[in-house]
Amino acid sequence: MHDLNDMRYFAEVVDHGGFASAARALDLPTSRLSRRIARLETDLGVRLLHRSTRKLSLTAAGEQYYRHCTAVRDQADQAHAELDRILAEPRGPLRVSCPVTLAQTTIGPLIPGYLARHPKVRLDMQVSNRVVDLVEEGVDVALRVRATLDDSGSAIIKQLGLSHGLLVASPDLLLRHGRPAQPADLDRFDAVGLSAPGGKVRLRLFGPQNARHEAACRPACVVDDLMTLRFAILGGIGIGMLPDYMCHEDIERGRLERILPAWSLASGIVHAAYLSRRGMLPALRSFLDYLGETLVQNPSGDLVGVTPLHDANAMAGAAPAKPRAATPSPRPARPDRASGRGGK
Repeated sequence: MHDLNDMRYFAEVVDHGGFASAARALDLPTSRLSRRIARLETDLGVRLLHRSTRKLSLTAAGEQYYRHCTAVRDQADQAHAELDRILAEPRGPLRVSCPVTLAQTTIGPLIPGYLARHPKVRLDMQVSNRVVDLVEEGVDVALRVRATLDDSGSAIIKQLGLSHGLLVASPDLLLRHGRPAQPADLDRFDAVGLSAPGGKVRLRLFGPQNARHEAACRPACVVDDLMTLRFAILGGIGIGMLPDYMCHEDIERGRLERILPAWSLASGIVHAAYLSRRGMLPALRSFLDYLGETLVQNPSGDLVGVTPLHDANAMAGAAPAKPRAATPSPRPARPDRASGRGGK
């Protein structure tokens, strides 16, 4: 197969009327350029140029070959210009995978702001709890929440924040049944959970100084969807665990109260997984940067909130956007009065 660079070199020699000026334009030694054209003629088995001490002229075959060479050169230049244009700004399709509750509570409100800032990006978001194969399914980036990153394989990981499970209940439920003062008090409460092995909703709590406790509560409701679980807890059916990013607003607005605030439940790492840093398209890079700017973390790195929808729209046109200031961890809307109410 012929070296396509030689076609460009030949076209430049003809356009510049000689080897010396063409070599300067191509930033090549004149001798090397002359050898490349001579080799091209040998490979083609035909003379392309009439050489004299004063000028060059095209042979009949050279004239025909020159037309093809200029067409190839111009198309290559156009292809490079188009690629430079694509790489200059975020544009084109971007395929994202995201778990259901993370999309509904955290990522979804940020999407309008991102697309307003980058209107040439076409976002294709797959909202599913299924683990996707980035290569097989052609997904550019997968947003995930996992306890460990050990099984990430060859994927590149960008950590977006930490998530902790919070034990919460509705204020009405706590008024009816009192507030637990210690983990052992939880056994007398009805609970809602994602599962009930052995007929109990089991809550594994982690406390101060590496203390641990597993509560076994009566299952008032078992449902395998976190959003439905949230509605059950809001309705006062029982106590339950929710990820902090899913219930921080409910706590701030007093719709839920955090119980036993010194204790937490399962934690997870909110992160983005993608295949390679090399050749990363601007659409993917801008999406990752945007999430880093707009996801709110407290000083410990816990994911405690997102930019509200109206704020995201307002700042969409500003570039670059400044990261939001860190906010404190969510706290109960009213003081925990466990010591006064006891377990009665």
